Amino acid sequence: MTNQFKLTGWHVLAIFVGAFGIIIGVNVALAWNAVKTFPGLQVDNSYIASQTFDVRREAQEALGWAVETSHDDGLLELAITDAKGYPVQPAHLEAKVGRTTTERDDHTPDFRFDGRAFVAEDALAPGYWNIWLTAQAQDGTAFEQRLELYVGE
Repeated sequence: MTNQFKLTGWHVLAIFVGAFGIIIGVNVALAWNAVKTFPGLQVDNSYIASQTFDVRREAQEALGWAVETSHDDGLLELAITDAKGYPVQPAHLEAKVGRTTTERDDHTPDFRFDGRAFVAEDALAPGYWNIWLTAQAQDGTAFEQRLELYVGE
């Protein structure tokens, strides 16, 4: 005796609705999380910002500054050096530390210059961090750079 399953129109409809229901549900969940974690725009108007980008970049490159960052024993360090490798102390320095995908962990450490580098006490959790550095040279030239930092376990 054979017991054959008969595929009816209702079965096909249920399979169709179920499959597309899963696809739509996953898409809605992904879109919801993408919008919820979006940190916002970098600039209000990218076209206007692009008009002066090359001039600002050339002025920044003419400074010849290089920046290295490290984190050890709860101490965050930003070492800015000139083209000859000497430490640089800008007229103004500000750095925001945070994660790439969310603003929840964003903060601005209180850096102080120790004669060699800028240091701040900051117990960063393990993982990848971004440092958005904004500085101004003694002659008024703006310096902006995003640095990546990995903090190990």
